[in-house]
Amino acid sequence: MQFSSRFAYRVSALALASTICFPALAQDAAQEQPETNQSGGSQDEQVSDEVFEADIIVTASRMRGSVDTDVAPVVELDEADIASYGADSIADLVAQLGPQTSSGRGRGGQPVVLVNGQRVASFRELRRYPPEAIEKVEVFPEEVALQYGFRADQRVINFILKDNFTSREVEVEYGGSLEGGTDNGEIEVSQLVISGAKRFNIAGEFNTQTLLTEDERDIEQTPGSQPTVAGDPDPAPFRSLRADAESYQLEGSFNTAIGEGANAKAISVNLAAEQSYSRSLSGLDIVALTSPAPDSETAVRAIDADPLTRMTRTTSVSGGGAYRQSLGEFEFDLTLDASHVESETDIDIRRDLSPLVTQAAAGTLAIDGPLPAIPTPGVDTATSRTTSASARSTLRGSPIFLPAGEVNMTFAGGYGWTRIVSEDTRTALGENELTRGDLNGSLNLNIPLASDREGFLGFLGELSLNASGEINDLSDFGTLFGSTLGLTWEPLEGLTLQATMINREAAPGLSQLGDPVVQTFNVPLFDFATGENVLATLTSGGNPLLPAANLNDLKLSANYELGLFERANILVEFNRNRSENTTESFPLLTPQIEAAFPGRVTRDGSGTLIALDQRPITYAERNSERIRYGFNMFGRVGKAQEAPQGGGEGRRGGGPPAGASSAGGQTRMGPEQFQQMRDQFCASEPGTVPDLSKLPPFIRDRLTNEDGSVNMERLAAVRERFCNAEGAQPGAGGGGPGMFDPEQAAAIRQALCTSPDQPLDLTALPEGLRARLTNEDGTVNEERVARLREAVCQGENGEGAQGQGESSGNQRRGGGRRGGGRGGDDGQGRWFLAAYHSIELKNEALIAPGIPTIDYFDLGLARHSVDLEGGVFYKGLGTRLSGRYRSGYTIEGSDPTGASDLKFGDLVTFDLRFFMNLEEQKWLTGEQPGFFKGTRVSLSMDNIFNTRQDVVDGNGVTPTRFQPALIDPLGRTFEIEFRKLF
Repeated sequence: MQFSSRFAYRVSALALASTICFPALAQDAAQEQPETNQSGGSQDEQVSDEVFEADIIVTASRMRGSVDTDVAPVVELDEADIASYGADSIADLVAQLGPQTSSGRGRGGQPVVLVNGQRVASFRELRRYPPEAIEKVEVFPEEVALQYGFRADQRVINFILKDNFTSREVEVEYGGSLEGGTDNGEIEVSQLVISGAKRFNIAGEFNTQTLLTEDERDIEQTPGSQPTVAGDPDPAPFRSLRADAESYQLEGSFNTAIGEGANAKAISVNLAAEQSYSRSLSGLDIVALTSPAPDSETAVRAIDADPLTRMTRTTSVSGGGAYRQSLGEFEFDLTLDASHVESETDIDIRRDLSPLVTQAAAGTLAIDGPLPAIPTPGVDTATSRTTSASARSTLRGSPIFLPAGEVNMTFAGGYGWTRIVSEDTRTALGENELTRGDLNGSLNLNIPLASDREGFLGFLGELSLNASGEINDLSDFGTLFGSTLGLTWEPLEGLTLQATMINREAAPGLSQLGDPVVQTFNVPLFDFATGENVLATLTSGGNPLLPAANLNDLKLSANYELGLFERANILVEFNRNRSENTTESFPLLTPQIEAAFPGRVTRDGSGTLIALDQRPITYAERNSERIRYGFNMFGRVGKAQEAPQGGGEGRRGGGPPAGASSAGGQTRMGPEQFQQMRDQFCASEPGTVPDLSKLPPFIRDRLTNEDGSVNMERLAAVRERFCNAEGAQPGAGGGGPGMFDPEQAAAIRQALCTSPDQPLDLTALPEGLRARLTNEDGTVNEERVARLREAVCQGENGEGAQGQGESSGNQRRGGGRRGGGRGGDDGQGRWFLAAYHSIELKNEALIAPGIPTIDYFDLGLARHSVDLEGGVFYKGLGTRLSGRYRSGYTIEGSDPTGASDLKFGDLVTFDLRFFMNLEEQKWLTGEQPGFFKGTRVSLSMDNIFNTRQDVVDGNGVTPTRFQPALIDPLGRTFEIEFRKLF
């Protein structure tokens, strides 16, 4: 009865109705227990996979490759949605999904990336895949990262790839600033082959950009750096705003599966190499020699000037791999990642003029003829070699079933190793070496407390507890601990509430502790104490005295699915961070910061700032609070066309198969199609694999494992039931063992659709269905009967059976929730709109007890920020608009008149992109696209209004350091792209 109970509770009323009102595959579940899920999936997946082993089939099952979780996704995209973004690669798509994939925690970094619901060794494995290879994208909140062995400070983005896809891609881009002075270009070629569990990708890319100097933007020079005498050279042409650079990249990845069924093992490897060069200019090294001409009062002035150049060369090699297999109720993952990066920077230094000074003092310096010998400029060299390697294993499964559902467990453990070796001729410390080993482990439990669908404390809805603990033993720092505790509650359909508390200890970064101390001379700074622009010496490097931090975070969130357009949702989050002994970069030097860190600032006798130590600092306390809310909306454009029959190349089915109907996100077969499917099975020899491409996609999915390989045990079981003599008997229902024929379906409806006041005649129902509508003691489960009646009997009015009860076959488990949308080419266009607003409520720091608290709103933190993404795509034409808003702020100086205050204005920027799929433009291609097949051209323009942040002092004057072209040298830029998929 355990399986029957699980099944009955999990099947939605809509799924029951659709399977009863249309012919479905069935047999008495009491005949045999369900087989174990060969791919190690959840119990929900087991139910949906047992297509031929249950009385009732749920065809609106969790999509293979989706994330198995009860947490509502932030956003979901199907194929048509993805096409509307006009992205060039998966990396480009992730960048465009920035508002949805960025965390509001104030910590963490890039989102956790999954492929088909599984961990990958590195994002580099798939970042160059074309978006056309994706069947679906799911973005989840940070809490989902815990079940994959990550911390809850990164969102999760899952890419479900197509089963079969092949492409060769060529991409050429050219762009630049509309103000001139610089341009850039890119050439990229790649090939991708996806065949079930096997994937192969290789890609190469070349990028280049030209130098942009200050004279091309009419930059006013900082006092002390410009010519002092007429005729002296201007340093502006020798100060770069943008470096001259080029890079070469080569990447490849390979994925495959070994074995079949429960013994299948997935293996992947990836390799990447990159080399880059850059050149920037830091002004002129000017030697000016002045001497009276012989027998004359006229001065003779001789000039020698050399540009100060910085050359950087970087070479990196990285690789990784992953191994995955099922171990009973668990799924085991092992990921490996390693990289080695070498960087060398040559920095011109000013010439040593002491010999000339000595000659001048001795009166032997004469310049009325040729210039005397001037020392050759020297070069400082900074090198670094960073090597890192990590191994991480996870064991995920659901071995315990409580009354409210499955307990999901994730065990994770690994080891990370990093070594940084650096040397800088500007210091006398010689070679500096830093090494850190990190032995770590974690355990995460997701425990269901109440569940309406499982019939346990159903009045509470869906309620689960998440608890995790972690430990990190650092070779250079000691042992650190962390824990996470959270609740996820779905009190009603479409509304998900979450509360998460995180407490953990964190060590400073390796570079923050031990980077070599380096001084950089003549750096332009604005001195808030005096309101002056100065050239000062900056000290950077590590601070070995930094302690471990204690971090305490609280997150409260609500995600509500709106009944608007095709799908829409609104997300509201509150984040509070409380930290002790945090390591921070040195903040903006205001009078308040200078008073708190007087030993970091050096002034001369007149009070002019001449040196600043910017090495990391420690705050005794750091507190912040913020609210972030936003919405995602998706809709359709134009009139829908009839979907093509059968699947298409490069996707898992192109729509409902011939003879099938689709409603509410579900696919159902008619009798003729079912007979065709049975013939397909029985025409092949036992032990062989029939042509699965001819089968309906929702059946084909259930005959393959998670890695795409054919599950021979399920195939054999299906063949036996379809093709044996008993299965062919008419009494079997006209289509296989236990099938409901039309008369039987009508009898079921008649029995169910009597007056609700009359008792249900169970004898009129098939034995298997009757068992599912009764409790273990044999009494009728009125709640199940009521749900089933509502769904089935609505069909009498043309509703319910056609899937009108829910918008998209809403499923609780992973990815099948409302909003999944349907892929394929239905002739309609798509539009989308997403906007997120962040409000900083509090952000302050305490240096030490007894010292006034520092308010970061006085140091240049914007209270409000808004990110907007919107677009529309129809008949091969698309446009996308991106917008960003940052509110203004004021930084107070020390002048009581306000003259040294700086006011930073609001900043609003918009980016616009147009793209056209040429093969869909009949006016260009005619009836045959020919060369234009798979071709797209794009035109994008960033910062279309050429806005830059306005910065003025108390007198309304823009300081030299904050000239608009120094803040944003490029302004309005454009890019033209040609892309072709073969």
